[in-house]
Amino acid sequence: QAQLVESGGGSVQTGGSLRLSCAHSGYTESSYCMGWFRQFPGKAREEVARIVIDGKTTYAEPVKGRFTISQDITKNILYLQMNNLTPGDTAMYYCAADPKLSFFGPYCREQERAWGQGTQVTVSS
Repeated sequence: QAQLVESGGGSVQTGGSLRLSCAHSGYTESSYCMGWFRQFPGKAREEVARIVIDGKTTYAEPVKGRFTISQDITKNILYLQMNNLTPGDTAMYYCAADPKLSFFGPYCREQERAWGQGTQVTVSS
């Protein structure tokens, strides 16, 4: 059974760093777009960073220049390096996998997105 298991969350002070990991099984790089999302209390989940078609990376504007998404294909681990954290980054962080399909070109099918259980990140001032 395919799984996504996040780890690495915790509490840090403003300006600190954390590296989140998502160990996954059943989601190969060639067949899935991988990404990180976060959810603030009372809000919908929002995209943080993704690795999409042809390995292209995308970042949400608030994290550009501070967060880096990467993956170790040999170990099936997705990472999110988070630097210069602020209290505004405090949220539950989720790993996600979208199957790659092809219809007039490759795309990530977000409607079939699978989620991990999440890991909490708390940044204090």
